[in-house]
Amino acid sequence: MRLYLGVSVILLALLFAASGVAALTRGWVLPTSRKHVTRPRLYGWGQVAIAIALCCQATFGLMAIGFGSRQWGTLAGSVLLVTGVLVIAMSQRSAGRRQRRTAQ
Repeated sequence: MRLYLGVSVILLALLFAASGVAALTRGWVLPTSRKHVTRPRLYGWGQVAIAIALCCQATFGLMAIGFGSRQWGTLAGSVLLVTGVLVIAMSQRSAGRRQRRTAQ
């Protein structure tokens, strides 16, 4: 990975982390996502997970030594990235409970 690409990914991760911390602490969500997100705290955790995943991938992608650790580090970052996306998807689902039907 080139250095300029790694720096831009780290800056993107910082933006994700700042938005995630704002959602965790204040319940604030970006205006473009407000009507979709029903649980802002869960959304914040998903964004923080994505930020950590991007940092992990950029860090291990910039490594030149230790091919095995580089491979496992980027794989762990990918798994964390997918986990963050799934958590964000869960935060956009409605939190309603099912109503039980009574037998009459």
